[in-house]
Amino acid sequence: MLPEELAEEFAAWGEPRYRVPQVLDWVFQKRAGSYADMTSLSKSLRARLTETHPLHTMKIAQVQGSRDTTQKFLFRLHDGRYVESVLIPANRSALGDMSDRRTICVSSQVGCAYDCKFCASGLAGFTRNLRADEIVEQILQVEAHSGQRIDNVVFMGMGEPLANFTNLARAIRILQAEWGAGIGARHITVSTSGLAPQIKKLADFPLPVRLAISFHGATDEVREHIMPVNRKYPLDVLMDALDYFRRKKKQKITLEYILIAGVNDRAEDAVALVRRARSIEAKVNLIPYNTVEGLPWERPTEPAQDAFLAVLERGGVPATIRREKGHDIDAACGQLRLKQEQAEAAAAS
Repeated sequence: MLPEELAEEFAAWGEPRYRVPQVLDWVFQKRAGSYADMTSLSKSLRARLTETHPLHTMKIAQVQGSRDTTQKFLFRLHDGRYVESVLIPANRSALGDMSDRRTICVSSQVGCAYDCKFCASGLAGFTRNLRADEIVEQILQVEAHSGQRIDNVVFMGMGEPLANFTNLARAIRILQAEWGAGIGARHITVSTSGLAPQIKKLADFPLPVRLAISFHGATDEVREHIMPVNRKYPLDVLMDALDYFRRKKKQKITLEYILIAGVNDRAEDAVALVRRARSIEAKVNLIPYNTVEGLPWERPTEPAQDAFLAVLERGGVPATIRREKGHDIDAACGQLRLKQEQAEAAAAS
């Protein structure tokens, strides 16, 4: 809830307005584990909040930790569904560049409707949007479990964030607010498969969030092969929306590009990517494909990855390769959730 909403509810309960900042301080600054811990509140208010507003609505079902300290969290939601978050340690961000920030990749939907052909998130289909509280709670629970304060958030987990724009916007307001998680808006990145109208809507959003694009193909032929969304918003339409965002926000956009052997890793693909990136002054984050059980794709060899990167560098495009951050922990979006749901289905049958 936003402070004004909480104030309205407390007024209806006959509670003084000063209770609002007290509750928010307990939740976001002191990170109270329960209402019982909020000792500055009256017992009657604590009891009523416990009854009407559960402080936690999801449980950590599983944690996988990799050798490089990246951790993946599987959450069980109140309706029995699952979503994932990934905690990436300081010295490397989710967007491939060096960083001293602790980054979390969070989910915005249960499943995904966009059917990117290399991704596990959509293999079981789309179920529902996450509420704003379910988005925020991923961060609070990962912090509590890891003992680390997160200062960089990327909407790059399960789902298409811009297809859940209302809840996304509310979650971002809570995350960046001084009364909330206090994460600077410039340390919040929204990653999208390329919903052009919503990209323009995000450009008009009154907070300076950053934008990353799941690009993965620099020609319509290649991109349509692996990303069906490109049929609705082909590259010329997408590039127009990205240029609008760049001019409106005055920020550098990141093009995420998963390298898939024999699909989009040729020299001509790299040349086409140079042209697209330079047209909007974007940087490129190359991501060698993470193997997903049941999908036929493979990652290119490291020499092939390096050759692709060299073309970008010669073309004057800022680019990095993100390697081995969680490849050993089912790090591709949706893998852990898919395995858990398949195991439960098998047990039930």
